[in-house]
Amino acid sequence: MIWRWLLPLICALSAEADFLSLDSISNVSTYYFNYFYCNIWEGECQPQQDDSTQQVPVGDLWPSFPQDYTSLLHQWYCSLGQCCESGDCRITNNITGLAKDLQTKLHGQHLVQSVVLKAIQGFINNPESNKPLTLSFHGWTGTGKNYVARIIADNLYRDGVKSECVRLFIAPFHFPHARLLETYKGQLREAIRDLVLRCPQTLFIFDEAEKLHPGLIDAIKPFMDHYDNVDGVSYRRAIFIFLSNIGGATINDVALDFWHSGQNREDIGMEDLEHRLRAETMETQGGFAQSELMSNHLIDFFVPFLPLEYRHVKLCAQDAYAARGLEADEATLDEVAKAMLYVPKEERLFSAQGCKSIPQRINFFLP
Repeated sequence: MIWRWLLPLICALSAEADFLSLDSISNVSTYYFNYFYCNIWEGECQPQQDDSTQQVPVGDLWPSFPQDYTSLLHQWYCSLGQCCESGDCRITNNITGLAKDLQTKLHGQHLVQSVVLKAIQGFINNPESNKPLTLSFHGWTGTGKNYVARIIADNLYRDGVKSECVRLFIAPFHFPHARLLETYKGQLREAIRDLVLRCPQTLFIFDEAEKLHPGLIDAIKPFMDHYDNVDGVSYRRAIFIFLSNIGGATINDVALDFWHSGQNREDIGMEDLEHRLRAETMETQGGFAQSELMSNHLIDFFVPFLPLEYRHVKLCAQDAYAARGLEADEATLDEVAKAMLYVPKEERLFSAQGCKSIPQRINFFLP
């Protein structure tokens, strides 16, 4: 069906070739051939950085083409979902959206909202960064580490975590056997290199990072270091995020101390936590402590996720109902929040599971 009108278009363009810029025709033809071959015929493609034939044709290439043909081809191409004003269509870098989502969708995490936004925004706005951005998220389960990683992906990439520019690694799932360390090293290096070659800005997320073997972290340490390139490939536009439960108890102790002293949790600053997180990460058994990632100070920010209180759990329940198109009254939200386990035993201040099981728990309170 497509070829019925696409072929006449190509023929018409060929007929007028003598009157057009041959360079423009060559560039556009090469691009669309690559697109068909790689994405429709599913041929084997080898993307290369800075290869103009891999880039979406933009306005400067089109002045010589008859307007009718240009409009027709442009309309068809956009219908494939590959059309954008400039740059790589897969990358959106919506900093305004990121700020809004962190502010409205994330509860009880003022430090995360501030540090993550500034770190991402600063990195995006500095194309001459001397190294990739490396963030380490710390805190109890259910406090929002995976959630924030997903918010970042959703706002930096058109397809969010499903984007071909984003890769998630789960330590016990992808690298379960210590005896296969050397195999994993090669696979991980190749996966990272391949993605960086395919996308000008990439996001790598490592969940349960404390379970990574130190040798595995050291294998990819050069990709996060201050190098112009590694074997001819630049990794300076990559973002690495490590998610870990390390430091959760320390973060909780600080939050509890503030509560006992009558101070607001919003008064907790990075100066109260970041150096403690760094020290505990260095002392904890596991991949981080023994890796060159720590000894070479390659992590840019240790981001603490505070334990969530009763009021935050209610907000999470409200969000869970809203996600299903429902509106819950205060009594129902209280019932959901009361069903959670709170610690320490005496104060019963922090939700032991954070908000992690809230979307499933509201099933018990539906009519």
